[in-house]
Amino acid sequence: MRVSDVDVLVTGGTGFIGRWLLAELTRTKVVAAPVRRARERAAALAAFVDAHGGDSRRLLVVEGDVEEASLGLSDGFERVRDVYHLAARFAFGLGVREARRCNVEGSLHAAGWALALPSLRRFVYLGGYRMLHATTRPGAESALTERARGRLYRQHGAYEASKHESYLAVRRLAAERGLRWTAVHPSSVIGDSRTGETTQLTGLGETVERLWRGRLPALVGSERTFLPLVTVDYLARFLASVPERPETAGQDLCVLDQATPRLPALIRGIAAHLKRRPPRWMLPVGLVRLLPEALTGVPRESLSFLAEDAYDTSAADAHARAVGLAMPPIQTSVERWCDHLVATRFGAAPEAARGRAPASSVA
Repeated sequence: MRVSDVDVLVTGGTGFIGRWLLAELTRTKVVAAPVRRARERAAALAAFVDAHGGDSRRLLVVEGDVEEASLGLSDGFERVRDVYHLAARFAFGLGVREARRCNVEGSLHAAGWALALPSLRRFVYLGGYRMLHATTRPGAESALTERARGRLYRQHGAYEASKHESYLAVRRLAAERGLRWTAVHPSSVIGDSRTGETTQLTGLGETVERLWRGRLPALVGSERTFLPLVTVDYLARFLASVPERPETAGQDLCVLDQATPRLPALIRGIAAHLKRRPPRWMLPVGLVRLLPEALTGVPRESLSFLAEDAYDTSAADAHARAVGLAMPPIQTSVERWCDHLVATRFGAAPEAARGRAPASSVA
């Protein structure tokens, strides 16, 4: 296969969401995935795609890096119509320079590369549901002042702030240079709705692990805290469908399951499924912010996600209806995800998921 055959390019293809998206896209399209150490990683990525319903014969894994200008790619991608930018550094505790180099500068590199394509149909940017409250308002295309940038990083920490900044930078570039874009903003992403499979534990997965091990005496938040979820397979199908409809151009699509229970009810349901004792107390977010992280075990950067806000999913819901997508039942999906987490010992033994028993019966 040659680069001149490629229809779609996906950055972040080795990540949690990226792998499922590659499997979805390669069912019908020729897809390039620029990654570091491509020769070492190509076989594993191809095997994942084949095992999850894709066709690795339509996958081209090439050497590339979003932190380099032009993504470190050679010429020859003139046929590419759609570019998905999923690559990001996702972790709490990142340094500002490290986060900005990948999440901000890398996003601009990807958007700039897409702009140079002669047949570009859509640049699809993967954001996050929390940034909609801070960025999608009049003036979102204006540049951040140094003072505003400093405040953003102090309030949110390097990861979340860099994602906010990258989104603003892409919006500004699009407005100035006519980039045809769509931003998809998912909520917390859990495992495959059919199998529960996941490769990502940060956030709610870590809470489930503490619950399973009997180390979750209290939850942070309130009875109204809303931590919405979406399954990775649904999100992949949604992403793959976005460029197919002209109506999604220039839209912010917030993708989450509104049927997700409020956080305390969600955790109580998980505890019942896993046959574990649910947390006995609720700790207000404001109190936890004042306590040392070493005492609470909760990264301060994660506290901004523990909110009571509502989210407007009307545009995403309209698109899903138009392309015939329906979200899987959230309760069943959560239970399968928890079963997978326990069966794989929360990522320590991924092969153990094969032929597993339900988590509630695993000692």
